[in-house]
Amino acid sequence: MKKGRILSMVLVIMMLSTLFGAAAVAESVEQITFLNSKGEIQAQLEEAAKVFNAENAGISVEIIPCPAGKSPFEVMSTMYNSGNAPTLAMVDAGDVVRLTEKFVPLNDENWVADAASGSLDSVTIDGNVYAFPFAVEGFGFIYNKQVLDEAFGGAFDPSTITTRAALQDAFDKVVASGKQALIITPMDWSLGAHMFSTMYLAIGQGDQAAYDALFSSLRAGTMDLAANPVFQGWLETFDLLREYNSAKADALSITYEKGPELLGKGDVGFWYMGNWAWPQIAEFDTADEAYGFVPYVLSDNADDYGNKDVVAFGSKYVALDGSQNTEAQQAAGKAFLNWLVYEASGQDTLVNKANLIPAFTNIELDIADPLGRSIVAHIADGTTIPAIDNFAVMPADHWSVVGASLQKYLAGYADAATLAQEIQDYWTTAK
Repeated sequence: MKKGRILSMVLVIMMLSTLFGAAAVAESVEQITFLNSKGEIQAQLEEAAKVFNAENAGISVEIIPCPAGKSPFEVMSTMYNSGNAPTLAMVDAGDVVRLTEKFVPLNDENWVADAASGSLDSVTIDGNVYAFPFAVEGFGFIYNKQVLDEAFGGAFDPSTITTRAALQDAFDKVVASGKQALIITPMDWSLGAHMFSTMYLAIGQGDQAAYDALFSSLRAGTMDLAANPVFQGWLETFDLLREYNSAKADALSITYEKGPELLGKGDVGFWYMGNWAWPQIAEFDTADEAYGFVPYVLSDNADDYGNKDVVAFGSKYVALDGSQNTEAQQAAGKAFLNWLVYEASGQDTLVNKANLIPAFTNIELDIADPLGRSIVAHIADGTTIPAIDNFAVMPADHWSVVGASLQKYLAGYADAATLAQEIQDYWTTAK
């Protein structure tokens, strides 16, 4: 009996040791969070987190979506104030500038040397790199080539759309073929951050000094926006879009999800959006992946700046919190970023799953989707408008405020003079 009791005690001790050992292993897992401000790839990032977690037993990544209609800066400010900052945060370049003191310098990370030329410029402050370039993206009018081929009675050549008259002719041909010309997604971020930015870019024409003068004059209230010929040209094109918008009768009723459906099914010829939209378009694709981009033209002179170019830029950056996450969590966050760049499964997440153009030269995967290929082709032949440093320091609420003014104009609730005045008033009070 005595030996039996001793044996039983030994077994109990062994079982307890196993349990405590398992608990210790479980407690050793670093729990980190990743704030995602690209809602269209939330599902892809959640799947990526599962793969990463399976491959990295000591780390668990949770993907937190940025609420719809909220800017990353707004969400980050709230999270910092509540003491619950995410380990990693996908933000805009300007947010990195505004929150630099919260973030960890990443100069020593291997991927810095592999980042594409210029991709780190807007997030390098006082010689320190403060964020990871998540992707290269571009935007303009996405066209459904099958619809356009039918409308033109032959192969549609996107390089012919270099004037407003040519764009209107394309719209007319699509309508004559029995389809709708285009769909305008009325989200404030699409209107304010993307569509309206072509106006700023066209004024500056790639000259940094011109951009500095532009934004300085807007802030000082010395620029008469309504009298500016580039703004007038931009607005004339926007008026054309309003006229041919398939949702003209109720312009603000269209959700983001309706755009890829209408374009993919071939109900419309054009949709103003970026290459990030391919996963949604693919769900409805009836054109055998035949899609591409044409520019937001601003005049009837093909040689005017931007009339042959789509906008391409380093978009969205991932910053690492250094104020509310532990050193162990920071190390885990760095591991996730390195996984995206250097591991096959991480690269697959960026290129094949999320359909992004990677901002790293070591990633040699072919761009599989047609929109990504179109942007890469525009970059290769020099028909892109480059990003500018000033966009990194634009006010955090620019897209939401200016976008709201554009929504009113799109829906017919404001005239041109009111629109110009609202935008000017915004700049003179912007922080």
